[in-house]
Amino acid sequence: MTASLRQRARAGEKLIGALLRMPSEELVEMLAVAGFDFVLIDCEHGPADVVALRHHIALAQVHGVPVVVRVGEGDRGQILRVLDQGAEGILAPHLDTAEDAAALVDAALYPPVGSRGFATYSRAGRFGLVPPAEHRDSWLEDTLVLGMIESPRGVAEARAIVATPRLDGIMVGPADLAAASGPHDLPVPEAIAAVHDALAQAGSLRMDIVGTKDAAAAAFDAGADLVVYNLASSLMAHLHGLAAAR
Repeated sequence: MTASLRQRARAGEKLIGALLRMPSEELVEMLAVAGFDFVLIDCEHGPADVVALRHHIALAQVHGVPVVVRVGEGDRGQILRVLDQGAEGILAPHLDTAEDAAALVDAALYPPVGSRGFATYSRAGRFGLVPPAEHRDSWLEDTLVLGMIESPRGVAEARAIVATPRLDGIMVGPADLAAASGPHDLPVPEAIAAVHDALAQAGSLRMDIVGTKDAAAAAFDAGADLVVYNLASSLMAHLHGLAAAR
């Protein structure tokens, strides 16, 4: 049986993915064919149409590539629908406190750990063919639960956030963190380092977002477990370079 994305990450495998916004089914397939380990679909800053999302998840799974979805802030309903369609993981933005992290875990996991609504007749349950106990246990074990720290408050609360039971890891959102930081806050590089130190101390997963191959390699060397390319940024840099030929 193929190991889940969460199992692979927790086992220490270094995993590479790409963040993209819908609609982009062909890019999903291209990433799979190119050998990426996972796809991160952005439903926070991109469209959140669950029908289109279902198509993207199904296409990725045809190629054996798991999907993680970045959901809207505090959107429990979206978390439920995303997981019911077969996404293997959730990335939730703007965790500022341990209470925010606990609410994320509660929304993403079935009882007795959380309170995710239970259904076996969705794609995630193979339309009812998976026995209920097996369905529950596999999703409790394999759902990857990640959050984002994107504010000085979140940085200050990083150790408490990371200590939340069953929260797998954190990605720092550097753009939001920079926008939210003022002259009396830690400089952004120091703030990011503080979060990464908290993750390392807790043995939690670290996801970094990058724009280039060199930055990805450097992130892995610095301790990242999962690295995701900002595909829009990478593609635009490439396209801008191509246009410069004239």
